[in-house]
Amino acid sequence: MMTIGKLASATGVKVTTIRYYECIDLLPEPDRSKSGQRLYDQNAVERLAFIRHARDLGFSVKTVRELISLQVEPDRDCAVVDQIARRQLGEVRRRLTQLEALEAELKRMVSACEGGRIGTCSVLASLSDHETCLADDHAGAEVLASSPSLKA
Repeated sequence: MMTIGKLASATGVKVTTIRYYECIDLLPEPDRSKSGQRLYDQNAVERLAFIRHARDLGFSVKTVRELISLQVEPDRDCAVVDQIARRQLGEVRRRLTQLEALEAELKRMVSACEGGRIGTCSVLASLSDHETCLADDHAGAEVLASSPSLKA
């Protein structure tokens, strides 16, 4: 048995995230010591490692929950898991296409920069007028920027 701090260290998941996963029922409520301290076993380590890996691959919390529910049926055909993984692959490919469009637009903006003064900065002018962009494919890219699966 280990405390939440040791579980966090063992899995690389923050304590607050572990508590959140318990709150949304991705992790079962842990046993408690007589003093009320959370106590976790090896099953919690394995479950949390599974959740972290799935989240690192970009799976949503909803999808992780679905995958966990499927784990309890080891004799079931894994076609549904394959569908989930293929759907996630399609989403990653969509994001990659969007990132490529972002890259092209940022390259264009940077190459148009001629230096000089802030008042005549072509990068700032481009950011001020979306119609100067080559493509509209990068609209909504703020979601990509915050995606945990795309952070270095």
